[in-house]
Amino acid sequence: MTVPDVTVITAVYNTMPYLTRCLTSVVEQTIGLDRLEVIAVDDGSTDGSSRELDRFARSYPGTVKVIHQANTGGPANPSNRALEIATGRYVFFIGSDDYLGPEALERLVAAADRYDSDVVLGRMVGVNSRYIHQAIFESTQAEVDLFTSPLPFSLSNTKLFRRDLIERHKLRYPEDMPVGSDQPFTIEACYRARRVSVLADYDYYFAVRRFNAHNITYKSRHLERLHCAESIMDFVGGLIEAGPRRDAVLLRHFAWEVARLLENDFLALDRPTQASVQAGVRSLAERYLTDTIRDQIGIETRVRLALAWHGELDDLLAAIRQDADQGNPPAVVEDDRWYADYPGFRDPRLGIPDQWFEITGSAADWIARLDTVSVAFEGTRALVVTARSPRPDLPHLASALKIVAGDVPAESTELVPDITGTTIRARILLAGLLTDLAPGGKLRLIQARIDALGTTGTAPLRGPRRTVPQRVVVRRGARLHVLTATTNHKGQLIVAVAPVTPRRVMARLRRRLPLGGK
Repeated sequence: MTVPDVTVITAVYNTMPYLTRCLTSVVEQTIGLDRLEVIAVDDGSTDGSSRELDRFARSYPGTVKVIHQANTGGPANPSNRALEIATGRYVFFIGSDDYLGPEALERLVAAADRYDSDVVLGRMVGVNSRYIHQAIFESTQAEVDLFTSPLPFSLSNTKLFRRDLIERHKLRYPEDMPVGSDQPFTIEACYRARRVSVLADYDYYFAVRRFNAHNITYKSRHLERLHCAESIMDFVGGLIEAGPRRDAVLLRHFAWEVARLLENDFLALDRPTQASVQAGVRSLAERYLTDTIRDQIGIETRVRLALAWHGELDDLLAAIRQDADQGNPPAVVEDDRWYADYPGFRDPRLGIPDQWFEITGSAADWIARLDTVSVAFEGTRALVVTARSPRPDLPHLASALKIVAGDVPAESTELVPDITGTTIRARILLAGLLTDLAPGGKLRLIQARIDALGTTGTAPLRGPRRTVPQRVVVRRGARLHVLTATTNHKGQLIVAVAPVTPRRVMARLRRRLPLGGK
């Protein structure tokens, strides 16, 4: 029997109708059915996914294999079951609501063979405004290092893995993690790999954000996410000895998973949950948060970590409320050193060192921080953003200031100072926002870029304190696109550009109409 080049594994739980596109994109790969094995594990679906899997198994006998089992609460167990019977030289994992570019597997396997790689990443793009960290995909590289590249910020399992690597090191998913179980697997695979390669020459993987947002990651709560962060960071702590290499990996987890536990929505939790989350974050900081990691984390997260570690719950809440309700705190400048005057700064009761609040090396970035006052579409021609800086001297500090949406600069940016600060008004043409779009659309972060203090600073605009998403439908050629000005999970102002598709229209109708469509 011929050994397939690649086994594609997918864990399935209630992902119709996305599952159909996912499986179609796999069986229609240019690599061909004779080089392909597909193993789908149905984890107790109740929405018709089981029947759809069986239909594909009947249509592609010998290629598509289906396992049905009772629900286990996450993708770890289904992924492990599939690994036990996989026979391909390589293994590729795909989310059952995502899909592949037509040549993805052929290109990935060819690159793995050419470079003799154990792990290969192909460029991922987000669909329906799903965020994908792009730094690792800036260029094709035959070899990247886990500790000196952006790889720790791209630790999903949606990669090509040499199956010999998996079996030699007995790599499996931890089944006590309902979310995030792919990260320990991926971290160890990249740590053990002889070579990890990155391909940025093609859109290999399309990661879909469902319209109903029922992906398990989106549903998880703070305490579940805390447990996930604890499990991952303890795994890294046991795998990599203390020092710069461990710090390089754990930086991602403090800057991402832990930081997200302390975002503005922390204020909406009940007090016992807030206390439990703070205790968990404090424990992680005591064990793993080094000065090296601290100095690479943005000021908002850094201050919140400091207060979660060294302060009381009310101290942490005060700092979060500062950002959520009051905007940028003032800066304290002493002997050319800049500090963010957050609650807790030089509080003798807490005794937190000044370094936690220092912004000297990023003072231009600090000056670029603006609060959005309003955002509105000017018909179908432009997006008008009005923002505010607390600095009346902003026009004198800044030799240049520009508002940009992603890489699209505003047509005009006006600064109007007064005794309490400076108002900034920018007009961004929608035609520019409709360029260079991926098939699933694009997210554009609204940022301020400022030349000040001999350097250039950038900072995302904070979204309005009471966010009301603004939408407009714009035609580009024969296609319609929905542009939505809103905020992301960090409270930053973004513009999401998405094509109008029949599936999007039906999803919106299902949300608006009662059962029965009446």
